Amino acid sequence: MAYPLSTNSRWIIDDKGQRVKLACVNWPSHLQPVVAEGLSKQRVDDLAKKIVAMGFNCVRLTWPLDLATNETLANNVTVRQSFQSLGLHDDISGFQTKNPSMIDLPLIEAYKNVVAKLGNQNVMVILDNHVTKPGWCCGYNDGNGFFGDTFFDPASWIAGLTKIATIFNGVSNVVGMSLRNELRGPKQNVDDWFKYMQQGAEAVHEANHNVLVILSGLSFDTDLSFVRSRPVNLTFTGKLVFEIHRYSFTNTNTWSSKNPNDACGEILKSIDDGGGFNLRNFPVFLSEFGIDLRGENVNDNRYIGCLLGWMAEKDVDWSIWTLQGSYYLREGVVGMSEYYGVLDSDWVRVRSRSFMQRLSLIQSPLQGPDPQPKVYNLVFHPLTGLCMLQNVLDPTKVILGLCNESQPWSYTPDNTLTLKDKSLCLENTGPNVPVKLSESSCSSPSLSKWQTISASNMLLAAKSTNNSLCLDVDEDNNIMASNCKCVNGEVARVIR
Repeated sequence: MAYPLSTNSRWIIDDKGQRVKLACVNWPSHLQPVVAEGLSKQRVDDLAKKIVAMGFNCVRLTWPLDLATNETLANNVTVRQSFQSLGLHDDISGFQTKNPSMIDLPLIEAYKNVVAKLGNQNVMVILDNHVTKPGWCCGYNDGNGFFGDTFFDPASWIAGLTKIATIFNGVSNVVGMSLRNELRGPKQNVDDWFKYMQQGAEAVHEANHNVLVILSGLSFDTDLSFVRSRPVNLTFTGKLVFEIHRYSFTNTNTWSSKNPNDACGEILKSIDDGGGFNLRNFPVFLSEFGIDLRGENVNDNRYIGCLLGWMAEKDVDWSIWTLQGSYYLREGVVGMSEYYGVLDSDWVRVRSRSFMQRLSLIQSPLQGPDPQPKVYNLVFHPLTGLCMLQNVLDPTKVILGLCNESQPWSYTPDNTLTLKDKSLCLENTGPNVPVKLSESSCSSPSLSKWQTISASNMLLAAKSTNNSLCLDVDEDNNIMASNCKCVNGEVARVIR
């Protein structure tokens, strides 16, 4: 790892000026036990290796403010004692077996140990202050939401940020600190946001010059619109990152009631208006998104393709919710399963291999700061996570395949899709038959013109006599053209 990281316009870079993309997974340590989840199921070293094996280079590791401000909790309560106080006797037994060297560590030392084990695998860590009192997050009126709430005293918060920033100063895999998760509640307002978030940012930077300082927005981290006209004013530069969150339940009615492409276009505009516009000048970290990986939530399945397309096009830094397949204790339920978790409830198996495939392209940097040696296009299919490429067995056909095997595509000003340097253009051969690559179609724009259509701009369409034909995929992953569906107005019953 090239440490420390900094920013150059919208990019996070290393000390050589090269792009470093955060492709993270959330790992909660903020619930009642105040211990990283899953350590009664698996060895911490094995989990760190598993995180790397799944393609992540980073963990957003949550912590409650009490871990920094309550000395008794942090230094005098051990992992074993924390579990005992909650009646988690089976977890004590499992922890004793899987991580015996950690079970009698004070909670703050156990937290530091997890960070160190991640560092041993070259996994970067973002330290995220998730809540004040340990427990599940987040409710609009839970007293943890905004400055001045019952459990959110600004002075204690700044003291806690300073403490954690100091503890991890010089720990090379700790590359950033997220100041507070999902600001919300009846007290939220823009003036106090600027007052206290700027104070928090200055405190973190003063205590630890090495970390990126990550600022979240209002309304459960969906609204940073106010920084468009009122810039954040800090004494330091090159360290500021903005974070946003987005789930399907952020906009349930939109996904359930509207045509999927219309809904996607509307949501992408709201993401841009709510904070995505910062990509013009700063990195934007999509620090929470995710779906129920059982695959049965229709709104989730509509939303995730839209979001993955946006993430690929913008090449944002991100952290998926979440790693854990289960919890020690969540909202009074022992061993609750987490169906958003990329790991199954046993913490051994990946919950959905097909979903991990959908993440594979965006786990790699796709763009970077200028000058870039080569610029070309990939044609990405968010439903599978695959890309369009020339068929090796039949060079006149195109198929879906692994994105890292894709040839570079050129998309010309006259909307022609051409295999770069091969003078082969993608030709529309009519409805419900495979499209093809040919030299002759390059001189016939009527055959090779492909335009993005719909509010989502995620359909590639060619005009035919009676209808628009959109690129589609058959059961053998061949690319074909078929009548465009769900372009606007009509609401599809199920998209999976």
